[in-house]
Amino acid sequence: MPRITRVYTRAGDDGMTALGGGQRVPKDALRIDSYGNVDELNSCIGAAIAAGLHPTLAGALRTIQNELFHLGSDLCVLEEDKATMPVPQIEERHVTALEQIMDQLSEELAPLENFILPGGSLGAGQLHVARCICRRAERSVVALSHHEPVGAFTIRYLNRLSDALFVMARYENKTRGITDPTWNSRA
Repeated sequence: MPRITRVYTRAGDDGMTALGGGQRVPKDALRIDSYGNVDELNSCIGAAIAAGLHPTLAGALRTIQNELFHLGSDLCVLEEDKATMPVPQIEERHVTALEQIMDQLSEELAPLENFILPGGSLGAGQLHVARCICRRAERSVVALSHHEPVGAFTIRYLNRLSDALFVMARYENKTRGITDPTWNSRA
């Protein structure tokens, strides 16, 4: 467990930062962008929890926040360094857990009959913002994967998480007695 005695280091003042393996890379590198998007997603989920979500969602999302730290470490360390530098990683079990959460929550939701607009309750709105950030994180990790290897389950996890956040937003609205706003294609 890292012990942080001082937040600032001045090491990044030149526009470079260090990966988990010590390699120095530009702060606008695809890898940095990828785990930066994951960090932003984690913060947005924290804001959603702080908005006062249904306890079922809040508990699941706290677990997901921890998994997003795993994902950050997964992306922060190059694949070739993981053999000598074991770090928490996203695994198939994390993807499966997201599918199970969606299945459980979906049992209580009506089938979709129209496209949902982001909104409804404050918590659902925050979850929709998190869903969009998750899609951006997924796109950046996909872009990174075209240039260098990434963890085997990172893309799949982000893909599943964005779906889970959508289902959670619908569930939050349902538990608040708020109808999901829907798209009017004729407006």
